[in-house]
Amino acid sequence: MIYSPLEQFNIITLIPLHSGNVYYSFTNSSLYMLLVVGLVLSLFQMVTAEGGRIVPSRWQSVVEMIYTFVCDLVEGQVGKAGRAYFPFIFTVFSFILFSNLIGMVPYSFTVTSHFVVTFGLSISLFIGLTLIGIYTHGLHFLSFFWPSGAPIAMAPLLVVLEIVSYCFRPLSLGVRLFANMMAGHTLLKVIAGFAWSLMGCTGILFLMHYVPLLILLPLFGLELAVGLIQAFVFSVLTCIYLND
Repeated sequence: MIYSPLEQFNIITLIPLHSGNVYYSFTNSSLYMLLVVGLVLSLFQMVTAEGGRIVPSRWQSVVEMIYTFVCDLVEGQVGKAGRAYFPFIFTVFSFILFSNLIGMVPYSFTVTSHFVVTFGLSISLFIGLTLIGIYTHGLHFLSFFWPSGAPIAMAPLLVVLEIVSYCFRPLSLGVRLFANMMAGHTLLKVIAGFAWSLMGCTGILFLMHYVPLLILLPLFGLELAVGLIQAFVFSVLTCIYLND
């Protein structure tokens, strides 16, 4: 039987729950979200339970490295005013990072490979940042949609373009993460399936299965790097939007 490389993205209902036509079942996606949150909280709790060591352990070094990286990212993009939002950005970065890393484990599930998850996250950020902008600047926030120095005659066109561009931010933010993770995992599954098919052959075809296996190793490392980079890109764009 030939399996589709897209089967790894199937949503499987584990505990069916619904009220009429409204379904809120507990799925494999829900399970891995809880797993990600549980692992992150357990790791941070383990590291900070005793107040941290003067000579850090390996796991403490990892947590401190992530903490310092996100702290520098927020201050570099937003400045000192962004320190108030550091816990929020740190949470978003940690969730995406660990979701991507857990998705690299064979036979696991990649939460960020589904657009409904990434778009839900990005639209929530978008609404929150918009409310922060309105709360901070009041009606002056509307000047964001009017480029300084632009002629009045161009106002109808420029304002519409700026509003459309602003509203497309959460869409592009969610699509970028979802598309990169889904495409990378699909490619890995295609190459691995090709190698597995060749292993079932005889003669020279059996020996040729080493070729896709050798290709698979650097692709796995590349996909791991993509997962790290996408967590960084999502967080840095959030910081840029917050700074705007």
